[in-house]
Amino acid sequence: MAANPIGGQSQLIKLRWGANAEDLKFNGADGFIKFALGENVKRSNFNIPGGNTRYPDTRMGVEQVFVDAFTRAKDYQKEWDAYNSEKEKLVKAKKPLTGLNAPRKDLELEALVEILNNKRFITCHSYVQSEITGLIEVADRMGFKVNTFTHILEGYKVADKMLKHGANASTFSDWWAYKVEVEDAIPYNAAILHKTGLNVAINSDDAEMARRLNQEAAKTMKYGGLSAEEALNLVTINPAKMLHVADKVGSIKVGKDADVVVWSDSPVSIYAKSLFTIVDGTVYFDREKDEQMQKEVALEKARLIKKLIGEKRSGSFTVPPMPTYSIMHTCSEHGHSHGMLVIDTDDANY
Repeated sequence: MAANPIGGQSQLIKLRWGANAEDLKFNGADGFIKFALGENVKRSNFNIPGGNTRYPDTRMGVEQVFVDAFTRAKDYQKEWDAYNSEKEKLVKAKKPLTGLNAPRKDLELEALVEILNNKRFITCHSYVQSEITGLIEVADRMGFKVNTFTHILEGYKVADKMLKHGANASTFSDWWAYKVEVEDAIPYNAAILHKTGLNVAINSDDAEMARRLNQEAAKTMKYGGLSAEEALNLVTINPAKMLHVADKVGSIKVGKDADVVVWSDSPVSIYAKSLFTIVDGTVYFDREKDEQMQKEVALEKARLIKKLIGEKRSGSFTVPPMPTYSIMHTCSEHGHSHGMLVIDTDDANY
């Protein structure tokens, strides 16, 4: 969510169908954290309950949140450095640690200290060039780096500043005019950022579009004149570099994870269909097998429906759909009634 200047810590995953939460994790990947700028954070124009009743409610206030947070993080790190230094002296001198109290742990500040020490990396929701410039200035002043600016629809205005700072850019292919913040967005943004020398990726922000990032990347061939290889890099090796996992994924090379899609046509063609999807060398999707399985499912569904219709016509008793729980009202003291949730423990799914 981009609702807060400093949001949640991130876990990089690989989509492995059928795997549990732990097995989805990308082992050994660096930790990331979500930052955000703009209207999503200040909410002064949000027409929702509580939408404009909190701090910060200005873009300047958002910037101040970052300054305050990293100022506290630096003070926090100094406290711990002083404590660890004194503790080390006492241990070397074989003196008791009596009276030496450790600072209070603060998990929020711990995450910010990781950023300062290049152990956690920022992905920042952004749109307007003035705010992008502002965060870069704060980062340079406070001694941290913004790893990636996402969306970054006015990035073409500040590409030189982003390059100097060392940031990556992950942008939409051709989204514009859907809110005031993106009035200056142009579909040439990705190509301009790329030609400036930045590492650029195309992002989706949408579950459905995420399935067609190859076609989203191909739009840069029309808007910006990128080659097919450059376009494909926007959704393969470039994002892998942003996520610090280019040694494992993002291209086909000996020693890397075998994450491969086999296409029926050029991947930048709208006619291309995925024939195989392979993750870690395991085939998770085979179009020919999938088509056969769909036929089998359709036949089984038709068989069951036919059987149900036959049972009903023969006069068999039918039961309407019922929830696996029911609400009962029981009388209590003083004549009041209270609702009680009763779970049907005879249900097979319980």
